[in-house]
Amino acid sequence: MTLASFKAIANEVPATPDQIEFFEREVRPLLVEHCYSCHSGSSEKLQASLRVDSREALLSGGDSGPAIMPGDTDGSIFIEAVRYESYEMPPKGKLADNAIKTFEKWVEMGAPWPAGDTPLESGAVPEFDLPKRKSEHWAWQPNQSPALPAIEAKAWPRASLDHFILAKLEANGLKPAGDADRAALVRRLYFDLIGLPPTPEQVAKVVGDDSQPSNSQGAIERLVDELLDSPHFGERWGRHWLDLVRYAESRGHEFDNDAPNAFQYRDYVIRALNADVPYDQFVREHIAGDLLASPRLNPEQGFNESILGTGFWFLGEWVHSPVDIRKDEADRFDNMIDVMSKAFLGVTVACARCHDHKFDAISTADYYSLSGFLQSSDYRQVRFESIEKDRQVSRQLAEIDAKYQRQIRDLLDAQGIAFPRQVSYLADDAVVVDYGNLASSRYMQDGFLYGQSPQREGVAYLDASSSLRIATHGAAASDAFWNGLQSVSVGNVQDQSRIAKLPMSGRTLRSPTFELTDARVSVLVQGIGHVVACVDSHRLVAGPLHGETVKAIDAKQSGWVTLNLQRYVGHRLHLEFVPASDSPLSIRMVVQGLDAAGLSDIDRRLAANDRQFEAYARAAEVMFGPAGTLEEKVFADFESGTYEGWTTTGDAFGEMPQTLETIGTYQGKINAVGKYFVNSHNIRNGGDVSRGDSLTGTLTSRPFTIDCEAIEFFVGGGAHQGKTCVNLVIDGKPVLSVTGNSNNQMSLNTWDVRPFAGKEAKIEVVDN
Repeated sequence: MTLASFKAIANEVPATPDQIEFFEREVRPLLVEHCYSCHSGSSEKLQASLRVDSREALLSGGDSGPAIMPGDTDGSIFIEAVRYESYEMPPKGKLADNAIKTFEKWVEMGAPWPAGDTPLESGAVPEFDLPKRKSEHWAWQPNQSPALPAIEAKAWPRASLDHFILAKLEANGLKPAGDADRAALVRRLYFDLIGLPPTPEQVAKVVGDDSQPSNSQGAIERLVDELLDSPHFGERWGRHWLDLVRYAESRGHEFDNDAPNAFQYRDYVIRALNADVPYDQFVREHIAGDLLASPRLNPEQGFNESILGTGFWFLGEWVHSPVDIRKDEADRFDNMIDVMSKAFLGVTVACARCHDHKFDAISTADYYSLSGFLQSSDYRQVRFESIEKDRQVSRQLAEIDAKYQRQIRDLLDAQGIAFPRQVSYLADDAVVVDYGNLASSRYMQDGFLYGQSPQREGVAYLDASSSLRIATHGAAASDAFWNGLQSVSVGNVQDQSRIAKLPMSGRTLRSPTFELTDARVSVLVQGIGHVVACVDSHRLVAGPLHGETVKAIDAKQSGWVTLNLQRYVGHRLHLEFVPASDSPLSIRMVVQGLDAAGLSDIDRRLAANDRQFEAYARAAEVMFGPAGTLEEKVFADFESGTYEGWTTTGDAFGEMPQTLETIGTYQGKINAVGKYFVNSHNIRNGGDVSRGDSLTGTLTSRPFTIDCEAIEFFVGGGAHQGKTCVNLVIDGKPVLSVTGNSNNQMSLNTWDVRPFAGKEAKIEVVDN
């Protein structure tokens, strides 16, 4: 009688949503994995007349009586069995301690189970009817505007919502509380909007407006506007959002490694709230802010704000040295999907990891579609402060390169040095990636170091000694123009990852993803740096496992570097190539499954394919001259440290050229070339930053005769045509002119001066 009565009472107590989520995420998977084969409707033979696939079945029990007593772990036979205290279940081996604790916690909380959950009978196939789910569950119904309920105190409501509140109060015989006094309202507004108490003076300022009743409401409105404009508003409400996305500045787990630069996401959230960024834009920036064609830029500093929103995906726990690296990825993705769906959709999509959702219109297929989205994405430390400027520079470099490639090709054609008609590529099943034959759509990198596409055979390039060469084969090659880029993380205290020590940010080539079918992966490379095998998106390479996924490259001549990845056969991975600081690195090919003899055969076949371009390169380089260089001369600069050879007017450029040591630190990285340069915004003795814009003047070079095809120079600063510019002056008039790009960073500019050949000219630098 007692058990029967207890069972009836237990059934009447509804489980909370958190309890149901705990059951679906933690308990049901254990039951399915360890118990259903012998104790469910799908069992071939039901053991001990006990089923554990419904709460009712567990309460009714089997041959030994009720299996569980909700709230009483020590009195539940089921708990005794998994503890191996009486029966020993499962019979093949005792469960792990954490699994037993999960069952104990579940029974202690009353053994919650979803209401109306019908166990699957043997042979039955569950039907997931998405339209039926959507039509039956209230949460999926379209919003409606119900009629306002009838109320007695018709003067009390100030908005439509008040009618519903008042109707409930009146139905329960209650009356609304009186209006708060002005001082209380001020305190509430301060605490609600910025989380800080007002000072007595701030309270008095608003309360004092009671002497002017007609302005009293306006005083409250002005106060609300002031608090919304306060920087503390974003700090106060950002904390709530950061809780939703499980913000933390470390990775948890055993070593609790720091999450590099996590604070940048925190500050992004605060700025977004203070800037009143529309919610739809806020969502887009979180889900895929790195893919927006027109990202939102910081209005003061011009950096990419949108891309920072994607940082929320990667704030969860990371495990070092997971034994099951694929399960580790599945758990990380589960956390990411769970956080995203709860924060943006208000639903528990993660419940569909193991089965269709028990209540919501969410299928397992939906879950793994989202998981696929994450598998095709990747983690990186993005150079958000300079990425848009660097993108612009990259496009300019590509345009300059294309122009000179055409000129060099025309020059060679005119000399009878014909470009080879036939281009041959290696066809071999062992080849995973051939950068000489890779579509631009599959060419991926973090940054712009490797150009907009692989370097093709037959194109001209400058080697480390600035000698002009012709490429004899295609490859992904780093560009020395980007030397000097540094990977800077602020505030790292604890980070034992081997990958974190590599200068990857903005300097990493990423191969397409492929399946590992053989332990040996070899890369044909030249240069100095590292190759990283990113297996199942695992990046916290620290501790005893997975060190073989990181390997140094030191190949002054082209050669093979091989990784032994036996542990990961059958897994998905991609390779990442990182040059050492200010060092060149080129990658030609990735193969798998070849021993030394197989690699030698690849070398032989590649050499045969390269012969026609080697002959083309030899002929071209002979024509360029013994040194293999284009004729180049510097006819005007500031390397003397004086203005010798230049005529100055005004005070804009001071008494002498500047160096990186003498300019103000506020100017940041300006991309200086050589030691000396001119700078019209530098702080003068007794002056300040604000006065820099008021200084005016010109610099004019000696006259020279144009006897070249092009003039190149670096310039940065304001984009004011005719006012802040560099001019080519002929016969006293500017014939060519260029400005900066509205920032301090200098970029390369080229003038085609062939139309002015033989004429006398001057270079004029203007800041007016």
